[in-house]
Amino acid sequence: MSAIHLIGGEKGGVGKSVVARVLAQYMIDHEIPFIGFDTDRSHGSLLRFYTDYASPTVIDDYQSLDAIMETALANPEQRILVDLAAQTHYPLTKWIDESGVLELAEELGITLYYWNVMDSGKDCVDLLDKLLDQYGSRLRYILVQNQLRDDNFTILESSGVKERALSLNAGVITLKRLHAPVMTKIDGNSSSFWAAKNKDIENPNALGLLERQRVKIWLGHAYNQIQALGF
Repeated sequence: MSAIHLIGGEKGGVGKSVVARVLAQYMIDHEIPFIGFDTDRSHGSLLRFYTDYASPTVIDDYQSLDAIMETALANPEQRILVDLAAQTHYPLTKWIDESGVLELAEELGITLYYWNVMDSGKDCVDLLDKLLDQYGSRLRYILVQNQLRDDNFTILESSGVKERALSLNAGVITLKRLHAPVMTKIDGNSSSFWAAKNKDIENPNALGLLERQRVKIWLGHAYNQIQALGF
């Protein structure tokens, strides 16, 4: 049956949308069929960068969220990718709990993955701890250590929360930081990562030779991390 991949983390600015874009590009490059949903009303990354694959979802509208489960059931051969905007944890969990989503998913054979995107700060550790308290083993967790700001995750490592997640069979990946001017140029061009790593002679602000090479190396590392999960 289908799998639903929720890309979240609650805290703003940790790179959730970048992770969603990487996963979308990974699926495209590996010919894995998927359907995307974007919950960000003002800065929807999947809608902007992967328009042909994504639809808008209203996070505080049960009918809109219901469409995620119904799409997963109707398309068992496709993976469902949901880019969660910041500060959407409460309406999402309210829908999950009041609608019996986890119970229904188990009954239907649909697996729910939660990609918990984290920076190196304590807020992210505390938020993960609360998520584990709330759902325990009823979700499949993937911890994404995003090196957006730095690569020191000492707070997570020393908190005991990571070990707790690992005891629930969580996966862990590291997303390296892409050179900031390159990411800025990609976003300015509204380019998919495929477009960013390929030469565009018609765009005066297109990435240069070595900039495209940096994107390829960065994506390659991300893909290796994803593949190590058995994804």
